[in-house]
Amino acid sequence: MHMVDINCDMGESFGAYRIGNDEEILDYVTSANIACGFHAGDPSTMRKTVKIALTKKVGIGVHPGFQDLVGFGRRNIDISPQEAYDLVLYQIGALHAFVTSEGGKLNHVKPHGALYNMAAKNKHLAEAIAEAVYKVNPELILFGLAGSELVKAGGNIGLFTASEVFSDRTYQTDGTLTPRSEANALIKEQQTAINQVIQMVKTGMVTTTSGTIVPINADTICIHGDGKHALHYAKSISAALMEAGINITKIDRFIKK
Repeated sequence: MHMVDINCDMGESFGAYRIGNDEEILDYVTSANIACGFHAGDPSTMRKTVKIALTKKVGIGVHPGFQDLVGFGRRNIDISPQEAYDLVLYQIGALHAFVTSEGGKLNHVKPHGALYNMAAKNKHLAEAIAEAVYKVNPELILFGLAGSELVKAGGNIGLFTASEVFSDRTYQTDGTLTPRSEANALIKEQQTAINQVIQMVKTGMVTTTSGTIVPINADTICIHGDGKHALHYAKSISAALMEAGINITKIDRFIKK
């Protein structure tokens, strides 16, 4: 049977300013990537999101990003590998405290936004992030873009890794995502997005913008929790995957076998 994890970025609210439908979405995903106050979120939001995720038995992951609230962590920042190591280590420690205090344990780490994209291509940043994760806990799973330097760095240092794919993004012939600056970067039709996910999970292949079909690993599917229709999409993709005979399950249940 084909198996896949569904992850969602959440905990990105600030005090009374709410973003997304985290509590409802947690009914349809198996991994929660929780912001740690750098690109979004705050201590109270972290605690509340952790408690809800534990109640719903969803795997809890650290979602470390650049210290860039204004840009929501999506602006490239020129940092050294040492700085990347430090900021990831810091944010893992912050979320770990909340998870441990609630009687849970961390499951994974998934970098956010620009940090994620830069580490997908920059070997040295990827190695620094992987080292930070490994030194905290070598049992943590490192999420990264399928085929990226981040996934390679995680595997090389001895971490379990999860190759992430996107339903709402198109792919290039080298297996990378189409840049958002290009007109055809986003898939806006829901059924097309669902078909792409099912193809990736069931066949290990994806159809690119040029029409060619290339190999891709699909361990976990990303849903953006801050999206306008995130809750509806989470329900739809969950139902479609199950209808296609794909088992939706927590990442550690098949990655660590």
